[in-house]
Amino acid sequence: MIKNVQKLNLTLLNADFVALNKNWNYKNVTSTFYRIYYIGEGSGNIDDAAGSIKLEPGFLYLIPSFTTCNYHCTEYMSQYYITFVEESPDGASLFAANRKIFKIPARDQEAEAVKRICKLNPGRGLKGSHNPSVFEKHAALQRYQELNQAMSAPALMETRGLLLQLMARFIASGTFNENEETAINSKIADAINFMLTNLQSGVMVTELAKRACLHPDYFSRLFHENTGERPLAYLQLRRVERARLLLTTTDLPVYEVARQSGFESTSYFARIFKNITGLTAGAYKRDNTIG
Repeated sequence: MIKNVQKLNLTLLNADFVALNKNWNYKNVTSTFYRIYYIGEGSGNIDDAAGSIKLEPGFLYLIPSFTTCNYHCTEYMSQYYITFVEESPDGASLFAANRKIFKIPARDQEAEAVKRICKLNPGRGLKGSHNPSVFEKHAALQRYQELNQAMSAPALMETRGLLLQLMARFIASGTFNENEETAINSKIADAINFMLTNLQSGVMVTELAKRACLHPDYFSRLFHENTGERPLAYLQLRRVERARLLLTTTDLPVYEVARQSGFESTSYFARIFKNITGLTAGAYKRDNTIG
């Protein structure tokens, strides 16, 4: 984990304070980016696969990337929100094994950190909509990247430091799984780490089994017992996640997205992408490049 932390870079997208009402009601939002919420007044709910979590004053919430959620406010809720991207040279994620909603009590320093990020970054709010998926649009992302480049060095350094401070608080919580090896077989944990750091290289399941010194059939069964997925399905899902990020944040053509996501051909990529997302890669790209 320490190696991943040393390579970690957090880049801010949005930061703002908003007052919400019953119109804040969105279903099946799966973001390619992280969100942090700090509630001022009122209440709401976020639902994920594990159940419903109440949004209430005095608490801090983290929704990691690729965590599918429903968002709901019954009457009124004021909210500080921050969205950001987690970047590392090899594409590994600290929260690969922790795609769930985190809720922790907000101490004074965390509350001030959230407010300070908003103060350091004026004009970073979602304009015209509070839909959690709006900032996925490529035009909006490009604008925030330009804003980051225009920031002063001290403001940029402080913002990134505060984001790391907030992430450290969530990682220190009792619900964060620091090391996948503590939860699953060590050989499977090593295989997952190898997958995540070599997605672009076209790693094969037979290669993973050989690395674990296991017969491919036994490796596949052991992988399924520990993760609930067959290794090929798990690998395909991680590659599609990378492809979605590239489609959202770059102007790369689909064939290059497929190559950089580790797919052996564009046709194979197209089939797997549609099976997992329900959309063609082209349609997904068009939906996320409308300003």
